[in-house]
Amino acid sequence: MQQRVSDKVAVERDGDVLVILIDNPPINAGSLSVRRGILDAIGLLGEDPALRAAVIIGQGTTFIAGSDLREFGKPLEEPQLPAVIRAIETVAKPVVAALHGAALGGGFELALGCDARVAAPGAVVGLPEVTLGMLPGAGGTQRLPRLIGVAPSIKMICAGERIGADKALALGIVDQIAEGDLRAAAVRFAAGLSGKRRVRDIAVPAEAPAAIEQAVQAALKAGRGRPNVRAAIERVQEAASEPIDAALAKERELFQHYRMSDDAAALRHLFFAEREAGKAPDDLAGEARPLRRTAVLGGGTMGAGIAICLAEAGLDVAVIERDDAAVQACQARLRDHWAGRVRAERCSAEQAAAFQARVQAGTDWNALADADLAIEAVFEDLGAKEEVFRKLDALMKPGAILASNTSYLDLDAIAAFTKRPQDVIGLHFFSPAPVMKLLEVVRGARSSGDAIATGLALARRLKKQPVVARNAFGFIGNRIYDAYRRQCEFMLEEGALPQDVDAALEAFGFAMGPFSVADLSGLDIAWRMRQARAPLRDPAARYVRIADRLCEQGRFGKKTGAGWYRHAEGARRGEPDEAVHALIRAESDTKGIVRRAIDADEIVRRALAAIVNEAARLVAEGVAGRASDVDVALVHGYGFPRWVGGPVHWASQRGSEALGRDLDELATKSGAGFVRGDPAALR
Repeated sequence: MQQRVSDKVAVERDGDVLVILIDNPPINAGSLSVRRGILDAIGLLGEDPALRAAVIIGQGTTFIAGSDLREFGKPLEEPQLPAVIRAIETVAKPVVAALHGAALGGGFELALGCDARVAAPGAVVGLPEVTLGMLPGAGGTQRLPRLIGVAPSIKMICAGERIGADKALALGIVDQIAEGDLRAAAVRFAAGLSGKRRVRDIAVPAEAPAAIEQAVQAALKAGRGRPNVRAAIERVQEAASEPIDAALAKERELFQHYRMSDDAAALRHLFFAEREAGKAPDDLAGEARPLRRTAVLGGGTMGAGIAICLAEAGLDVAVIERDDAAVQACQARLRDHWAGRVRAERCSAEQAAAFQARVQAGTDWNALADADLAIEAVFEDLGAKEEVFRKLDALMKPGAILASNTSYLDLDAIAAFTKRPQDVIGLHFFSPAPVMKLLEVVRGARSSGDAIATGLALARRLKKQPVVARNAFGFIGNRIYDAYRRQCEFMLEEGALPQDVDAALEAFGFAMGPFSVADLSGLDIAWRMRQARAPLRDPAARYVRIADRLCEQGRFGKKTGAGWYRHAEGARRGEPDEAVHALIRAESDTKGIVRRAIDADEIVRRALAAIVNEAARLVAEGVAGRASDVDVALVHGYGFPRWVGGPVHWASQRGSEALGRDLDELATKSGAGFVRGDPAALR
């Protein structure tokens, strides 16, 4: 018979084992009501002499997939999680956690506070707090090292790594993987325990100092040295030497500090923004169409990358190329990619062979006949797109999705080349496609709800972060990046050098500055776009010709050994080039601009103001459905620092007066052609 101990927790007796059932859908978040219920249930366990053990299990599809993040920006109410875990550890009878679905964050810390853990085969465990600007605050930094050691704990905690049941068993995190019914297996395991087996009583295993130091340096590098990352590392390291109660108290103190930090607030904002961005627009409801067979038109760097993503997601892929030489080049790209993955131990040779077997490259367009989805990835030219889409329209079956990977071109013009514009969408991948997480799902004027739903479903299957954009030049990301890049080029004319701009923006937190990015991606790509749009340019608008001059000299970036920087063979980064500096100074002289020193603060202020201004314009125009979609796009596609939360979140923290001054300065420095946006659109 079931008894409620709170509105989110119930208990049942299974023989002499008390089963504690968490029922807080959809993810059984560890809310205040859940904590109260578990604490009361442990009280029942201790008081009833007929009970010998307890099992904690989640109702539905998961254990506790994390705490309720909405609680973290305000004072936490009692009982807090450490008090619940303390009750589990002090009750005289063993408590077993039965894990299925996900046991993450506080849910995993609760499980570590139990005497044993029994997992379903598909369960995952992890501590994502560091990736949310905090650190574990209910014993994760102290109990996990006692099970798996300091170095593996640093890696797992600082990366927010999720561990599957099999690996968790091998590491000693879980005690058993259930065969058959999880609850029954956990009850049997609990009934067989003779007493307490507290993790806190286990000694931290000895490890080689070099292994620990390697883990520390890797975590600091990946975490960009953020303060909460350093704090988490220090707490894990202290697990081996500090008395556990003192260590737990220090961990909790740091958790309370960092959960109220600017980083944590920004990352919580981004967490919720990412989930909203993956939803279809309210005015475009539809059901995703089934996908099994896919096609990619064009097997160059981007096309091959898209094919890799599709194959690794379990889809069959036909790559169509123009001739046999291009087919062979595509096949070489695929082989090189998966051989590299095997060398890096990211997949086995058997997995790589299976992935490659899913991709068939050739020149026969008839391979499209039974494809459910085709993604065009040919040259960024409307004429080339027309040829492809007319063929797709003629060859593909009714109901198939026709997608373009265009970065800038008019999707409605592309859809007009077909008799089925309702089936045409944009799927804008970012380079390199197997690495970059952002996928812009572009809705044309006549794209159907089903087609957009299929694009969003595909993004989830590919483990990409989708953002829906309306059709407009550059969609969301490239339109904003174009304004950002343009403002940075203005500063070159006025007195800055490429390395000055890149250094300032990388110090702010960008993964790379705009000129390093341009050299890596190729200056010729943006050059062709500027040439194509030259007839549309306002003759009075300020236009910087420096990048065009570099391209005219054949300086296309890293691939040619020279762009904004000089690139030595095998070097990771380019070196400043006096020839470029001379060209920049000459352009300033030609325009009569007296060069001046521009400090890092002005560089960052103007660059971010340009981003925010363009974001306000495109949100007002409806290109982005939500202001927070801009944050998601810039973080996942353009290297904007996650811990700042994205440019819209940054602007909200900047304050209206300061932001107004930034936009005034932007308008003055940008000159003719500048269009000011209304920041109110971002609220």
